[in-house]
Amino acid sequence: MLNLNLNLSNLQPQEFRIGATIFYSILFIIGLIVNITAIWVFSCTTKKGTSVNIYMMNVALLDLIFIILLPFRMIYYVNNYWPFGDVFCQINAALTIFYPSIALWLLAFISVDRYMAVVQPKHAKELRHIGKAVASCCGIWIMTSVSVLPFMFSKNNPDKASNFTTCLKMLDIIHLKEANIVNFVRLIFFFLLPLFIMIGCYCIIINSLLKGKTSKLKPKTKEKSIKIIVTLIIQVLFCFVPFHICFTLLLLQGDRYDFNAWAAFTTLLMNLSTCLDIILYYIVSKHFQARVISVIYYRNYLRSVRRKSFRNGSFRSLSKLNISDM
Repeated sequence: MLNLNLNLSNLQPQEFRIGATIFYSILFIIGLIVNITAIWVFSCTTKKGTSVNIYMMNVALLDLIFIILLPFRMIYYVNNYWPFGDVFCQINAALTIFYPSIALWLLAFISVDRYMAVVQPKHAKELRHIGKAVASCCGIWIMTSVSVLPFMFSKNNPDKASNFTTCLKMLDIIHLKEANIVNFVRLIFFFLLPLFIMIGCYCIIINSLLKGKTSKLKPKTKEKSIKIIVTLIIQVLFCFVPFHICFTLLLLQGDRYDFNAWAAFTTLLMNLSTCLDIILYYIVSKHFQARVISVIYYRNYLRSVRRKSFRNGSFRSLSKLNISDM
């Protein structure tokens, strides 16, 4: 039992657990507010339905599912004990693979949508039909769900040694790296393919903008497309590329299950995407912009009211003091 506890402490160092708890606490608060607001804006306040709104609502829904499960991770990191059973541990572990797979395809769909809006404006209405957007999102949700099933029923379970009082599978991606064909197919279909689609769309859009082939487009449409492209490039390079590079290297590394700081760090970077999507929401939706601006103005209004009330209160107290002295 002593050896087991020693091994577990090596697999999840205290420094990592403290840092991860703080990180996920901040992520949970910000992500919950941002994504609930986004779902409400895209589903309830936006009267005119568009394909990009469908994609953005799916992004917000995916982020929210991931964020809702974060408290279970935080409880585990704080107590260094998993009380929720192995099935729920497998679900949380599979979500580590499930989240980036869908997220990258949704970002690829948004890139294609921008390509059709900028490069193919004549056929945009037909190609950007809401029904096609819904079908694309449903298809990728189903395919991704099927692709993570092998991880749910994996024979190699590192938590058997502790009688399932740990959830090492959830710590980072090293416990989901069985060197089999499923992993490499997943890397090709859920990482490289959407990545190449995004790169192709960006190259064509930038080329069209530079050569002036989009002169018929409104300046606002061009500006919006450029902002979306820049945001998506930064988000993919910062959050998703390091995670998948690390995952690939670990697949080729062999059967090593010791703590990997790089794997843990890239997993945290990937999870950060759940909050960075606020930039995308803000650019895409005028309604989301209005809600954010209204909140900022409301806070500034409250601050000004408090300052005025404080000043008036201090002035009255001073006047009372002067009168009493007389």
